[in-house]
Amino acid sequence: MSNQSINNAMSAEQLMLTKMDAMRVQAQPDFVVSANPMDVKAIEKGTNQPLSFSQAVTNVLDLVNQHQSVASQKMTAVELGQSDDLVGAMVASQKASLSFNALMQVRNKVVTSFEDIMKMPV
Repeated sequence: MSNQSINNAMSAEQLMLTKMDAMRVQAQPDFVVSANPMDVKAIEKGTNQPLSFSQAVTNVLDLVNQHQSVASQKMTAVELGQSDDLVGAMVASQKASLSFNALMQVRNKVVTSFEDIMKMPV
């Protein structure tokens, strides 16, 4: 191979790598989502502050509480005749129920794991 074809191959490779780097940077989000994917709170990229277990639990509890509160408000509005959105109220109710059930499953797993650790011989 001649020097010209080697230089062309190297420049094509460099061009491809540059484009790949640009696409990688473009694909990265500007924020890091917290432990709960449904949580709208986000941590700005670059702060690199780790999420503590207590903060993650607090975020999840707040989110479940918010779902239950919204469902309660929508159901009350439908019952009082202030709203005709029965479907929205039922969806909110199911969403609250599902998030609460998921929270209870996680709690049960944590309690079981804690009990297993406590039973381990030292």
